[in-house]
Amino acid sequence: MTRHEAQDDAGAGTDTGTGRGTDTAPAGPAGRRARALKAAGLTLAAVLVAGAATAGWAYWHLNGNIKSVDIDNALGDNRPARAVTTPSPSGSASASPLPTGAVNILVLGSDSRSGKENQELGGGDSTGARSDTAMVVHVDAGRTTATVVSVPRDTLVTRPACPLPGGGSTGVAYGVMFNTAYSVGGPVCAVKTVEAMTDVRMDHYVEVDFSGFAKLVDALGGVTVTTGEDIDDDDSHLHLAAGTHRLDGTRALALARTRHGIGDGSDLGRIGLQQNLVKALLRQIASTDLLTSPTRLYTVADAVTGSLTTDTGLDSLAELTDLARSLEGLSATGLTTVTMPVVAAPSDPNRVVAQEPAASALWKSLR
Repeated sequence: MTRHEAQDDAGAGTDTGTGRGTDTAPAGPAGRRARALKAAGLTLAAVLVAGAATAGWAYWHLNGNIKSVDIDNALGDNRPARAVTTPSPSGSASASPLPTGAVNILVLGSDSRSGKENQELGGGDSTGARSDTAMVVHVDAGRTTATVVSVPRDTLVTRPACPLPGGGSTGVAYGVMFNTAYSVGGPVCAVKTVEAMTDVRMDHYVEVDFSGFAKLVDALGGVTVTTGEDIDDDDSHLHLAAGTHRLDGTRALALARTRHGIGDGSDLGRIGLQQNLVKALLRQIASTDLLTSPTRLYTVADAVTGSLTTDTGLDSLAELTDLARSLEGLSATGLTTVTMPVVAAPSDPNRVVAQEPAASALWKSLR
């Protein structure tokens, strides 16, 4: 044995003060490979831990974005009957198969007019929030087709007595504008008013904040829409020539808000624009491969969850994901958009009332 070999043997297994102790790898090529494999393993472990922590934070953040209202508890049992649920296919491999039955969802666009950001987005000078957009979304059994019924905000209705969050209730009001329900009683009163008007049970409630909608459009890279006439509306800050346009979030929101720059300036003209915008947004989502870009996927998810208020049946990321997965077979071509049949109100030409019997027949078809 040489002097160098004796020194190597003597040093083997001793602690040199580096803290490695008996973990010191043997010298030579084998030792270098062992140290490299150990370093790679530690690096991979660190990446996995960091990834899991990041994913956990992202899930927690997105889940925390969603606001909810316990509508079922507030309204109790005095409501229209639920639709008959379609049984899930037998022999499904999934322990918790996705729902396939028909479902009715009240979707409100909450247009906040307060704050610098909303005013810059065309919100005007008034304060508070208004439900200027109301759609009853009926998804058929099988969830590959759906009907979206827009309810004009200027419709005169009988607003039922609604429970208030702090106790007590509002009084019954006759011949008032439909969107006053949200103003006086929030989501609970909006749902109760729609159910009283339609005799259709709203299985879920989804409220979309308009400024959050603008962020969603930007996260998707914009949306392509076609208008059949020029739009020139100083109130919504939108000026568009007739034709096809690629809109960013600010201009898409202005399109959803505009009414004075199109048609006769009534809410009915705006509803047509909003229905076209919904279809265009569905097409944009379908054409965007979010799974290939985790960053964009998170940005879109953050924009969606950050703009939502739901009922307690949809107030988690898991529940929203299950609903979205159950609607994977629904495309823009399977979506029918209509407006509740209305006529000018006898008491006020600037207001409308349900046109009967057409309106009742429409709601009956959704039960």
